[in-house]
Amino acid sequence: MSGKRVVQLGYGMQGKASLVDLMSAPGIQEIIVADNLPGISETIQKLGDPRVKGIRVDASKNEELAAAMKGADVVVELLPGLFALPVARLAAELGVNLVSAMYLANPGEQNPSRREAERRELEKIDSVMKAKGKTILEEFGMDPGIDLVLGRQALNALDEVHAFHSYGAGFPELSSANNPIHYKFTWSVLGVMRSYLRPAVVIKDGKDVAVAADEMFSPANMHILDVPEMGGPLECFLNGDSSHFAEAFGIRKTIKYMGRYICRWPGHASFWGTMAKSGFLSDEPILVGDARIAPSAFCAALLGSQEQFFYSAGERDLALIRADARGLKNGRPTRVIYQIVDKRDLATGLTSMQRTVGFPASIGAQMIMDGRIAKKGIVSPSDVDFDGFMAELGKRGITMSRKESVWDGNLEA
Repeated sequence: MSGKRVVQLGYGMQGKASLVDLMSAPGIQEIIVADNLPGISETIQKLGDPRVKGIRVDASKNEELAAAMKGADVVVELLPGLFALPVARLAAELGVNLVSAMYLANPGEQNPSRREAERRELEKIDSVMKAKGKTILEEFGMDPGIDLVLGRQALNALDEVHAFHSYGAGFPELSSANNPIHYKFTWSVLGVMRSYLRPAVVIKDGKDVAVAADEMFSPANMHILDVPEMGGPLECFLNGDSSHFAEAFGIRKTIKYMGRYICRWPGHASFWGTMAKSGFLSDEPILVGDARIAPSAFCAALLGSQEQFFYSAGERDLALIRADARGLKNGRPTRVIYQIVDKRDLATGLTSMQRTVGFPASIGAQMIMDGRIAKKGIVSPSDVDFDGFMAELGKRGITMSRKESVWDGNLEA
């Protein structure tokens, strides 16, 4: 891998970690960082690496995005979620490789016609990329991303899967959870608000059970997970469409119970459940005086304006990624758990969320450029070589544990 040109879209929290990692990679001749941040050129110049240049780009303008992306060996997309599909569309048009840390299709989309339109468009993008011999590595961050890599490996360890529970969560270390909501932000505050009002699908008794967006934090959809490394029990909530992933993993015929979850410290559910049911997380604007304001945007602005909801220099966040598969192996009841627990690196200042999202995006780009990811079209994290990817994470201090035991037959999380 030599003389490569990388374009990174976005220089937010996760973008900073990705760039740090790309700058240390061999064989990259030029890195262009595109963001709408005022002074982005001067900000990047201060890093002191002549290979790296910053340009100001408005991601809502296709012509500006296209001009930035054109000719790249790989584009690393770390923009807000609403840009994921448009950037993938442009990558196909331009014939450039792409790594995205986001879902290409909106996981919260409930309109059947729009969901179908997104599915058809992704099929078209996949076809075009295959024809051009290019790759889009989608959902390659932490959740989605590392969770799907661990999930595939856990499922492969069994001959027949009956239950599968997947966790992807970032939250403060217990000693740093020192504000009224016991949570601090390491990514878009508005993104967090929107993720707290997202419908889900869980599989129970082999059947899909839909969970309404404002029921995410209800007691019926919550369970407690006690992982010793965390320092205390965690509340876990449904988050995502298990049916979609059951199909993608090829376990639909045997799976009896499956859920995808996020985790927080106790008390989170009662607060945000009330907020969701009271309309505070809605994206539908309401009239406030002479202005129309979305409640979710108001909440994001209110919390995002206060230092107490962000990490100080000596405080750490945690990332938990866990895949728990249960079923039969050689005819015997078996449970396999793959898990990663990562903490903020106080020496570099990079949070665990930055490390577990930004580093995989950079690693994915490097694996495309050096040929370790050779598959063309739209590629899932579960298609990436497990050992190679884990080795790369290990080099960056992100380590995995594996536990295999006799399964007691319990299907629930």
